[in-house]
Amino acid sequence: MAGTSRRTPGETDERPAPATEAFVAHRNLLFTVAYEMLGSAADAEDVLQETWLRWAGVDLGIVQDQRAYLVRIVTRQALDRLRALGRRKESYVGPWLPEPLLTAPDVAEDAELAESVSMAMLLVLETLTPIERAVFVLREVFDLAYEEIAEAVDKSPAAVRQLAYRARAHVAARRPRGVVSAAETRNALQAFQRAIETGDLQNLLDILAPDVVLLGDGGGVVQATLSPVMGADNVARVLAAGLGRLAAAARQPVQVNGYPALIVRVNGEIDTVLALRVDDGLVTGLYAVRNPEKLSRMQRETALSR
Repeated sequence: MAGTSRRTPGETDERPAPATEAFVAHRNLLFTVAYEMLGSAADAEDVLQETWLRWAGVDLGIVQDQRAYLVRIVTRQALDRLRALGRRKESYVGPWLPEPLLTAPDVAEDAELAESVSMAMLLVLETLTPIERAVFVLREVFDLAYEEIAEAVDKSPAAVRQLAYRARAHVAARRPRGVVSAAETRNALQAFQRAIETGDLQNLLDILAPDVVLLGDGGGVVQATLSPVMGADNVARVLAAGLGRLAAAARQPVQVNGYPALIVRVNGEIDTVLALRVDDGLVTGLYAVRNPEKLSRMQRETALSR
């Protein structure tokens, strides 16, 4: 991850007050846009810094809509970084998973926002081209007008409509089967935990969908599965071996990217963030993030907004 400072307005009063106030007012929105485009909180923070530097030099007297102007800047910066990230991911060791965020209950209460930042949806967005991802996020998640999006991505409104149609169809064919409530995911997570705690392989198989997929992200830094583990039998055995040895106190239920998940601690330190995808009451996807560089946002809640 980039090693730039994480200091942005709200932490300093050295910038002009009007620019600072406008930026701080929309900061959570801007971060959410950048994160949904990038899947990385660290890179999203860098994009916010770049956005602030450009925003601080703008003549506010010519800006008619500050929110739209800021979204345009952050989108352009995120697009540049997204293209660079694509090259970085080509050499990534093992599966690449989004950086998990510890989120507040209000994110889960907004079903559309929760789905848009879920690990499952972010992985679907990874299959879009950078420009398709930008258009999809701005239109489907943030409901921006085609004309606004066109200015943000330097395309004509007609081209943006076509990109939005193509991206929507692509996502629809790959997205989770439907919006799942936090309660449904929580119930599946509790059943999953009980199965792990008892070490009962049959109970674990009962909560896993036959076509469940487990992805592990160690980034080549720590041990993780280097390829997807597919099928209930294989996933259950991997989980029973990996988690069954840990004491129950080492597993903490939390909200990650708007949905219930588990933090697994070893010797008091965060070792793994395990997020679940649930469809029809069964676990269809498991995302185990172990790369230490991706676990820093699990120490405090991240504010997201639309």
